[in-house]
Amino acid sequence: MEPASWAFLILALAIVGFVSGKIPLAVVSIGVALALWATGVLTLPAALAGFGDPTVLFIASLFVVSEALDATGVTAWIGNQVITRAGRGRSRLTMIIGLMAAVIAAFISINGAVAALLPVVVVVALRAGIVPSKMLIPLAFAASAGSLLTLTGTPVNIVVSEAAAAAGGREFGFFEFALVGIPLVLLTVLIVTFAGNRLLPDRVAENLGDGVPDPSEHAEVLRRSYDVDLDTGVLFNVREGVAEVLVAPRSSLIGRVACAGMTTRNENLVILAVRRGEDDGPNASRGTGVAGSLELQAGDAVLVQGPWAALTRYTQSPDVIAVTPPHALQRTVPLGRGARRALVILAVMVILLATGLVPPVVAGLLAAGAIVLTGVLSIPQTYRSISWTTVILIAGMVPLSAAFISTGAAAIVADIVLGIIGSTSPHLALLVLGVLTMVLGQFISNVATVLVVTPIAVAISQAMQVSVQPFMMALTVAGAAAFMTPIATPVNLMVLQPGGYRFGDYWKLGLPLMLVFLAVAVVYVPLIWPFTP
Repeated sequence: MEPASWAFLILALAIVGFVSGKIPLAVVSIGVALALWATGVLTLPAALAGFGDPTVLFIASLFVVSEALDATGVTAWIGNQVITRAGRGRSRLTMIIGLMAAVIAAFISINGAVAALLPVVVVVALRAGIVPSKMLIPLAFAASAGSLLTLTGTPVNIVVSEAAAAAGGREFGFFEFALVGIPLVLLTVLIVTFAGNRLLPDRVAENLGDGVPDPSEHAEVLRRSYDVDLDTGVLFNVREGVAEVLVAPRSSLIGRVACAGMTTRNENLVILAVRRGEDDGPNASRGTGVAGSLELQAGDAVLVQGPWAALTRYTQSPDVIAVTPPHALQRTVPLGRGARRALVILAVMVILLATGLVPPVVAGLLAAGAIVLTGVLSIPQTYRSISWTTVILIAGMVPLSAAFISTGAAAIVADIVLGIIGSTSPHLALLVLGVLTMVLGQFISNVATVLVVTPIAVAISQAMQVSVQPFMMALTVAGAAAFMTPIATPVNLMVLQPGGYRFGDYWKLGLPLMLVFLAVAVVYVPLIWPFTP
């Protein structure tokens, strides 16, 4: 079999694997790389070259930066500042939340923005008497549009920027994406604000997810449960917090007497209150935070207070079980420990990227290294922050994109497209490529889709002897328009359960948005990035 035929077959099998959902994405991606080697399409170093690709390393570093902003409470602070001023009207709330999600997504990734805002939006919706199903799909869609504001908004932007330079064009500037991103963000927010109420279901989810409540509500729950008379600022602040733990079975604490005012043996945490595990009778013991003692049994609850790092170490002990992990509570405290350092590092990275003083991968790795060296994140936190599925997915699909070029597969597809539409209308070529990208992007990763379509777009632009820049930017726009299904992007899936959505709920609002994105890709993009080389 010819190498080009193998490339098409491997792509087809990869699409089946992605769509089926029965095989992990990372396994499919690694399988693609290995298949390219096994069939002789690429040498082994070329098949595994994606794991050392600068684009892949840059994307991995951005996950670290995103986690630093989230873990230090920067995103919580931004969310609180905007949402507390939004009032209770659905339209106003949707508009402000959409704009906020777009801006945050531009700097800390789509997934990071939605993950940070999801529990806040649910709480705000319930307070305003609005079902979350009216606001969560708009949140996901606005974040996807916001990824078009900067180079680091999504891995797709980085992929097309590098591809443009490799094809004889130039890399896109850090904020150059905003030329198309700003109009699309505004259009997206307007559509989800004014059409969302009619096109989205009015449905209450059976389970509103496992998000951490905001500090004020969580503090109120603890005050009612333990009768502690402390305000929210005392319970949760930049330096200290509280943790509710249960005495574990076979814990060494069983049989010991505990009362408010005591300290723990190792971490020197202050016990605020204790409570019997089966606290359902009229005479059951109940901690007061002031007096009263309890001989601990398995299942008893203890409320302890102290520095966040000490709380984290304490809850990792086999003697206790944390009701809510301290690190999850800490990130709800606005502008917590390390927030200023994280913001300074982000600002320096953005300056390096915007000025082009160093390659993007160098700026990203320097930022990730600075985050660790300044103590904003620990090494284990850094490793956990990286979405290894995304990294492996891109690393495995990069060689397939290269194989489409080296085997002539991209040229074959380009010839077919040109044979149908001719070589005189680059706008029509953009339309065909945009539709192809959008259709594939509803079922497989938009990054994987763009990696496959990019060499085809490059071949068409070269055959037409026009600039590659509008083709690459149009692919970015089309790749962001993954709105029709919940499996199209991680953020679509992220809001599925909290919003109580079904598979068919997405296309009603997603279809009009996709048409807008397609029109922008075909008509508006060439006005900013002309076809003339």
